[in-house]
Amino acid sequence: MLTNAAVKAATPRSRAYKLADERSLFLFVTPTGLKSWRMKCRYQGRELLLTFGRYPEMTLAQARARCDVARMAIAAGEDPRGDRAAASADTFESVARAWHAARIDRWSAVHAGDVLASLERDVFPAIGAKRLAEIDEGGVLDLLEQVEARGRIETARRLRQRIDGVFRFARRRRLVSHNPADVADELAVRPPARPMPALTDLDECRALFAACERAGGVPIVRRAARFLALTVPRLGSLRAMTWSEIEDLDGTAPLWRIPAHHLKLAKAKKAEARFAHLVPLAPAAVEVLRAAAAENGYDTRSAPAAARVFPVGEAAIGALIARAGFKGRHVPHGWRASFSTIMNEAMPAERDAIDAALGHANKNKVEGAYNRADQLARRRRLFLTWADLILS
Repeated sequence: MLTNAAVKAATPRSRAYKLADERSLFLFVTPTGLKSWRMKCRYQGRELLLTFGRYPEMTLAQARARCDVARMAIAAGEDPRGDRAAASADTFESVARAWHAARIDRWSAVHAGDVLASLERDVFPAIGAKRLAEIDEGGVLDLLEQVEARGRIETARRLRQRIDGVFRFARRRRLVSHNPADVADELAVRPPARPMPALTDLDECRALFAACERAGGVPIVRRAARFLALTVPRLGSLRAMTWSEIEDLDGTAPLWRIPAHHLKLAKAKKAEARFAHLVPLAPAAVEVLRAAAAENGYDTRSAPAAARVFPVGEAAIGALIARAGFKGRHVPHGWRASFSTIMNEAMPAERDAIDAALGHANKNKVEGAYNRADQLARRRRLFLTWADLILS
């Protein structure tokens, strides 16, 4: 994929050549130094070569927007060479899609999908076909108030941020000189956050733990719920867990190494092994893993590395908690709040280790950048104490 620097640095050669971008867009450079944006596509069975404009009169972002418009025209059965397609190159929708494409490498796939889906659902129907210069604060506020009227107060705020991002993207590329998304102070006040239900009394946590064991249902779900309570990860990490992530299970220092791509991290960190989260395993957690392995007919040393340890549905553990009689009082994610509250009360001097055990970022960014000690011995003591507390 091209960058602005690469486009600017492209120099003439003895023969014309192409620099490929994405989605069939490329920069065509002639021996005389002329640079133009072109795209290959097919329309009604015929191959077409579209020329959008010259660089630097047309920027990389503008060329990508034109490419998006041409693809949308083809999808709608329209000739991408038509006046309508060319005229719509600076509509809000085309520029928003270019903004989204420029940021997709920074976001997780889930977040990128959520951003585009929200624009397609709530923004494009209202202002997508308008040229950027035609959109004013009143138009933006109207569409956001319609979202608020559905009771989606936080959604409206996120949409405003995304519209603001599109206009800042466009302004930096001289596509527009104003930003009509400056309406944050006109939106409804954000309601107080409602924390997830979680038990923070030790006796109640013990009662829940025991009730889940008696609640019946599929054994693997009960084991997953037990392991979740003992190790307090996020539910997604537990469900994605494979046997390859377990280390030294039959040794003296058993460990669950949650890979970075299973964690709630920025996309750039997800690709680096050093951001893995380490969870020391108490003997009770080890016994759960051994039971899960035995249920599948293998011991822990012969478990298939890529096999999921707890292949349970997203709602399975929550349903088990409800059957145990704690519906509305506790959710799977609530074990993290239970652990934090009870352990901070029991061991107040270990606050930073408790945060580290939960995988929370170090609030001291300088220390977080340089102190890479895993504090495993302290974490192991925490999880041993936690297991003793809720099992006693």
